[in-house]
Amino acid sequence: SCSLRKMSAMGALELLDQLVDESAPDVDFPNSYHAYQTAEGIRRAHPDKDWFHLVGLLHDLGKVLALFGEPQ
Repeated sequence: SCSLRKMSAMGALELLDQLVDESAPDVDFPNSYHAYQTAEGIRRAHPDKDWFHLVGLLHDLGKVLALFGEPQ
């Protein structure tokens, strides 16, 4: 029911770095880097769509649920 914890988006991005992503377990950089990289790529391709930049930044935040016992 999403009642275990409340956190900011930045808090979730920081938690994301504690996760080994099953879809890319051999990546050597933090998971948050992927979020920033995605947002920056979208910003370059679509500079007029600020909502889309935000979506790129937030797109993997649900993966932090794995740190609380949910499957990836």
